[in-house]
Amino acid sequence: RIAENAMANFQHLLLIASPQMHRTSAFERAVALAKVSNAALHIVAFDYMETLAIVGVFNQGAMAELREGYLQMHRHWLEQEAEYERKNGLEVTTQLFWTQHVVDEIRQYVDTQQAEMVIKDVHQESTLKRIFFTPLDWQLLRDCPVPVHVVIDSANPLPHKIVAAVNLFRSADADLQLNDIIIETASRLATQCDGVLQMLYVFDGAAVYASGFTIMGAMPIEADFVDALGDAHLEAFVALAEYYGIAKENAYYLKGTPLPAIKKFAADNAVDVLVMGTRPHHNLDLVLGDTAENILQHAPCSVLVVKA
Repeated sequence: RIAENAMANFQHLLLIASPQMHRTSAFERAVALAKVSNAALHIVAFDYMETLAIVGVFNQGAMAELREGYLQMHRHWLEQEAEYERKNGLEVTTQLFWTQHVVDEIRQYVDTQQAEMVIKDVHQESTLKRIFFTPLDWQLLRDCPVPVHVVIDSANPLPHKIVAAVNLFRSADADLQLNDIIIETASRLATQCDGVLQMLYVFDGAAVYASGFTIMGAMPIEADFVDALGDAHLEAFVALAEYYGIAKENAYYLKGTPLPAIKKFAADNAVDVLVMGTRPHHNLDLVLGDTAENILQHAPCSVLVVKA
């Protein structure tokens, strides 16, 4: 069953505000979550303009003056928005950083403020219908010690439909525990938002065949074996749903290729947040694995990434 600490309200949320100085979908999501959970909201913003750094090479005084003017404008906007939310009963703090080392500052801020979730925007390019992830986004997903919630433009500041995307191909204890973390995090979010918790798993029979390829060529895999493996995964999926008290109508076992199946499910069912898991890797290319990475690049909804 879901542990009590996993059901507790959020206490501290960290929002990475847009440098464009306007309220974005992530801003509204962070405020809405803080209100329903009665959490303290910490808002940080990061500025660094390469052009000013170049100016500073030739004129330190001019750079300092220009930088301070820009920071003062940004600081004023942050405090203005924070004061508006304080008047509505929210506990809000703000901090502005002038730095190129954003991830280091975020990690330190997470530690000092004991933030339980980092919330930030990603932007969907309408012409390509894909999400644009910067190197900062990937660094955060790799190095941030707490869950990272990347928010796509949404009409719902408070998410209603939250889906835990589990992976039953995992076999190591740490991998299986990651499924628990995914479900518990999704349940915690759904409970605080008075939303609906669903669980999704896509059994990829083709991956079983692919696993049979060696340097010597393809190893024969009987279709009956794949069917039996699918039945075993279904049994494990049902048991996992029952263990966490997820109703049958909210537990979805699908067959197919994970990426298109998850994307279609999220789009067809108006999913607000897809909760996925990652294992820590030193190689950035292996941070999330092919499926999760592609989901993030083409996700039809916001994503909450948790770690083992």
